[in-house]
Amino acid sequence: MAETGLVWGLHSVQALLARPGSVVELWTDSARHDQRLAALQRELTTAGIAWQEVGRRELDRLASGENHQGVVARVELRPAGSERDLEQLLVDLTLPPFLLVLDGVTDPHNLGACLRSADAAGVQAVIAPRDRACGLTAVARKVASGAAESVPFIQVTNLARTLRFLKENGVWVVGTAGEGEQSLYDTQLTGPLALVLGAEGSGLRRLTREVCDLLVRIPMAGSVSSLNVSVAAGVVLFEALRQRGGAG
Repeated sequence: MAETGLVWGLHSVQALLARPGSVVELWTDSARHDQRLAALQRELTTAGIAWQEVGRRELDRLASGENHQGVVARVELRPAGSERDLEQLLVDLTLPPFLLVLDGVTDPHNLGACLRSADAAGVQAVIAPRDRACGLTAVARKVASGAAESVPFIQVTNLARTLRFLKENGVWVVGTAGEGEQSLYDTQLTGPLALVLGAEGSGLRRLTREVCDLLVRIPMAGSVSSLNVSVAAGVVLFEALRQRGGAG
């Protein structure tokens, strides 16, 4: 039987409609009657998905106090992919690989924000280690606003080994670090590419740094020494997207 979990938020639940049969149960706020929730309810009706109206207190309980926007669903969770899924993804790609690698990001809010930026930038997969890193929690899915359903999330046993595998398959592995050899904006980010960002505070681990083909820095004009990992991900991903010709 597939693993189930709770997902909340209008965008997150709406994204699940692309996977027919994934919604097991759904609850909406009985006191909320605005256009956004009504639009979602129309989509649910069209998709043949029933829902139950409950009080806000019950939704708060289901969502563990997080901002649920009046909707919570129990769903069959899309599992994280594995090394084998990554290998197949590379085989199936018709465009040069464009991947985001997160080295030990532990905050689900940051993971969700990174997934959302990855989706917007056209990234084909987000890769992270299984250990000492955040997985696809309900909070991460909510912050991702549907991107957890649209962008493959792959968890690997040994990140350094996976990066070496990517390099062996012609992917250029570029890490970000404050002491990077060159500026992000002086770096060519076209062609097969994996952008690697480190954990909150500690940055890239030593083995990860050693495997990277190049370390780049994000130029900063202010007094702070580093950016939040999700902000840094947005910066590097959209610079790469610009160089790669954007979304057309």
